[in-house]
Amino acid sequence: MTEHTKVDFGAERVDGEVASTPGPTVLEKSAPRSERMASNKIECNACPVLCQISEGRTGACDRYANAGGRLIRVDPVVFVSRAVLETEKPAVEFGAAAGAQDPVKEQALFVTGVGASSTYPDYKPAPFIVSSKLDDVDMVTVVTEGIFSYCSFKVKIDTDRFLGPEQSNVRCQGEIVGHVTTAEYGSQMLSLGGVHHLTGGSKKEGRVTCDMMQALGNKEAVEFTIDGGASLVIRAGAAPVVDGVEEKRMRVGCGSATIGIFAKQWFGHVDEVVVVDDHITGVLTEHQAGRCLGMARSGLKIRGRKSTPGRYFQVANPGIGWGGTDIQDPLAIIEGFDPSVARPGMRLLMVSTTGEHAQWYELDQNLVPQLASMPDVVQRTVERIGENCEPSLATVLFIGGAGGSLRAGATENPVLLTRAIKQRLVNVTCGGAPAYVWPGGGITVMVDVTRMPDRSFGTVPTPAIVAPIEFSMTVDAYRDLGGHMEAVRSLESVLANGPDHLEGAPLARRTLARHTDNPWPLGVPPMLG
Repeated sequence: MTEHTKVDFGAERVDGEVASTPGPTVLEKSAPRSERMASNKIECNACPVLCQISEGRTGACDRYANAGGRLIRVDPVVFVSRAVLETEKPAVEFGAAAGAQDPVKEQALFVTGVGASSTYPDYKPAPFIVSSKLDDVDMVTVVTEGIFSYCSFKVKIDTDRFLGPEQSNVRCQGEIVGHVTTAEYGSQMLSLGGVHHLTGGSKKEGRVTCDMMQALGNKEAVEFTIDGGASLVIRAGAAPVVDGVEEKRMRVGCGSATIGIFAKQWFGHVDEVVVVDDHITGVLTEHQAGRCLGMARSGLKIRGRKSTPGRYFQVANPGIGWGGTDIQDPLAIIEGFDPSVARPGMRLLMVSTTGEHAQWYELDQNLVPQLASMPDVVQRTVERIGENCEPSLATVLFIGGAGGSLRAGATENPVLLTRAIKQRLVNVTCGGAPAYVWPGGGITVMVDVTRMPDRSFGTVPTPAIVAPIEFSMTVDAYRDLGGHMEAVRSLESVLANGPDHLEGAPLARRTLARHTDNPWPLGVPPMLG
């Protein structure tokens, strides 16, 4: 990546031709002017790049600009309303007429870190330290945009399809941006981004990784390929696309679990059922469920490694066929039938873990399965398998380590903030969405991006991800952890005047209704392991 200091960035001007966002936010004055910096430029110190921005231009991140010699934040600050019925309210500027203010409604607003600006360099308090009330309890919320180098996305893909060998590289635009990690029940998992891809590889790898992470966090579709595996299109909260095919169903369970769930419904209508699965293929009459029902053994001989009665591993290779295997003909996993046990006319159902594949066979005189019409009663059980499969989705979780400037922006003694979070005295949210705080040292947060406001993520060309974070607590707790009490301002004051570092122009805000699945950020204790 090319060096990003001492140069102009951005082709868009910040006058009437700029994008359709509410009016820009005027920030504090930039850092002291360098002797070698042109007089028509200002230096932005919102991140370590220190862009020198010409009049009417934006910095490298497109988040800050030079407007008339003043540094402005182009995007509005996002507020979350306690109401959940409205999808979005019109943008409102700070400094609105006093008569338009409703103190009751104002207390039902929460300031998020989206658009709030960062605390870089570390010596200054967070952009917003806001006091408010919750059920007559005085509360404080420390609000900032964090610059995250130590961050990644964990992606859960609901599919039985083979995506790639564990530990295989995941690529975006040809660059390695992550890897395949351990599969979970009914889902394949990816680990994407991270500091080593952002800063430890080539400049192109860092840039592509950063752009990929921003797009993925902002719920945009991103294309990936996996070495030795599939191509993917992933968008948070949407069905994944594997090798050009949109996934529909997450499996009801492994082959053994499917046998256990539906054994009683098959009893009396079949002589044998095989549920094909890449991990654990189930055989009904050998399975404990079939034995408990008193079913006679069918004499079927199946390929693979027997684990326990009715449960087989490695019946085929992984793939995109039946049950996440590479087979298209289910009979390929059957070696035959024991003639001393099997008999002509026996009825065999072969089905996948999602019910998307199913065939009905009857044994002929030579004990060879012959394809036949599936009885309606059996067809209904196959349909019920599908009914019990949840829709296939891609879930994107942001994980970030909140250190450095985030903690210094809250207190002069950062370890006290960490301890207060672990003691459940502080609630951590990201854009108003509940964040899980990992056990152990530090403040490592994890959040579902679909529960965050749109366009919550940005980038800086160091490269690093910009993401919102908020710390909410009682006033007493904030005082006890050595918070910047001199920087605390009431919500009413912030709404009327904007933050203290304004130079006279209004600060734009965008007010969104709270996500229906999100608790009110001020009223919920932190989620801890």
